[in-house]
Parts: sequence; C-alpha cells; structure tokens
Amino acid sequence: MNEISNQQQSIELLQQLGLKEYEARCFVALARLPKGTAKDISETSEVPRTRVYDAIRVLETKGLVEIQHSNPQQFRAVPIEEAAETLRQEYESRTDTLVETIADLEQGQTTSDEEISHEVWALSGVTSVANRTQQLIDAADKEIVLIIGHEDVITDELVAHLQAALDSGLNVLVGTATKQLHTKITETLPEAEVFVSELEWLHSSPLDLDDETTISRLLLVDQNTILVSSIHETETGGIDTEKAVFGRGFDNGIVVIARRLMATGLRPTDDPATTTRSADPEEVGEHHD
Repeated sequence: MNEISNQQQSIELLQQLGLKEYEARCFVALARLPKGTAKDISETSEVPRTRVYDAIRVLETKGLVEIQHSNPQQFRAVPIEEAAETLRQEYESRTDTLVETIADLEQGQTTSDEEISHEVWALSGVTSVANRTQQLIDAADKEIVLIIGHEDVITDELVAHLQAALDSGLNVLVGTATKQLHTKITETLPEAEVFVSELEWLHSSPLDLDDETTISRLLLVDQNTILVSSIHETETGGIDTEKAVFGRGFDNGIVVIARRLMATGLRPTDDPATTTRSADPEEVGEHHD
C-alpha cells in the first residue's frame, strides 16, 4: 500500500512540475526499472502502448530519459538526482520568465500613498508567509524587530536574510516567546540583539479560551511595516497552516497597535541571562523620521 501511495505521489509531483500524466507515469515506471521496452513501460505504468512512444519522446526532449536504438528500442530514466536538477532549472526558468512578462505588462491605476497607509492585506500558507517575511526584511532601511513565537519559524532561509541585514549595518532585534527559542536564536545569530518577549499571548490566550491558535511571528520593519501571523499546530507540534496580515504606513491603525504591543514586549525580563539588551518601550514605535 505504501509503495502505491509513493508511486501516485511521485506522479502527482511530476505533474505539478510540468509533466503531463502519461509522461509522469512513464518516468516513474522507468525509475523503477533498470531499463525497459515500450511494452515494459506500458505494463508497469498502465499507459497505453501507443501513447508510450509520445510520452518517451517528450521525456527525451526534456533530458529525463535515455534511448538505446536497439531492436526493440530500450529506454531508461536518467538518475533521479539529475532529473530533479533538470526539472528544477526548467521550473526556475519558467518563473523567471513569468516575472519578466508580468513586469512588462502595463499596470492599472496606481494606489495613492494615503490609501496604502490605511490598507491591511491577508496572506495564507507557510511558504507564502515565510517568503513575504523575508521580502520585508530585505526591504528594510534601518531597523528590523522580529518576535518569534514558534520554533519552526526559524528556518535557514530566515536566518540567512537576518544575517544579511546585520551585515549591511541594519539594527536587528529578535524577540522570542520562550527561553528555549532565545537560546536557539543567540546560537544562530550571535550578532543580533535578542530578548525574551513579555507578550505571553503569543502562545496562549489571556482569557483561557479554548483557542489553539499560536502567534508565530510579529515583524516590524522601519516602524512603518508590520506583519503578524498565526498558526495551527499539528499533533507533533509542527506548523499545519499559517495565516498572516500585514500593512504599511506609520499611521496605519494595525501598524500603530502592533508597534505599541511590540514595544511592551521589549521590556527586559528579570533574568539577565535571557536578555541581551535593556530596551525602553518607547524605543520602538513612538517616533519617526
């Protein structure tokens, strides 16, 4: 049962990467065989033999299959690592082209700065929220304040973007919901200023409600851009789903509220071992250039 499940998942993933169903089925079939004829592939993949040749021709063009011109012809899949790299490069090429073509399109009426400063947008998906977080960090000019409420938020990619901000001379403050997260951050980002936040509601409801939602990250960039995300955890403690809201503008209501809440969370704890700075709550948010 597990083998069938893995086979079907492989076929679906290949389709998501741009292969058609018969092409994906033929490749997976060949990946299970040292080599095979069209008949072998058809029997293993359940693709009609007359359609195998068309699928193999496409796979060969993409560099995913090798052909031996014997009688009958023999086919074999390239090593899976090589196939994955080929598909990755093609996928990246398509996304690069997409960015270029959409960028060349004429945009409609632009939104005024005043409208932007009062907008709040929502975003869903762990990957999407992580990418937006990294994008906002990269766009920072002066200061980044990030409070982390869940361990899974601390990815290699996030650490790399924060380190790049530090290397460029930006002020980077990282808050954590627990001492354990504090230790992990100080080990991975020794140059950052790290503190344990006093925002207890990051990981629990202050009213003891039946609420399993956890605030996973609070990001404040240059005091005028905010992103707040929440998660539902899996049974093993990982992130199941993540949803975020973000807004821009120093006078944007959600930015003002989040900025003041984060300033409260910057108060140092009684344990000096868990705080690398002594922060005045007014240092974050109640002033701007």
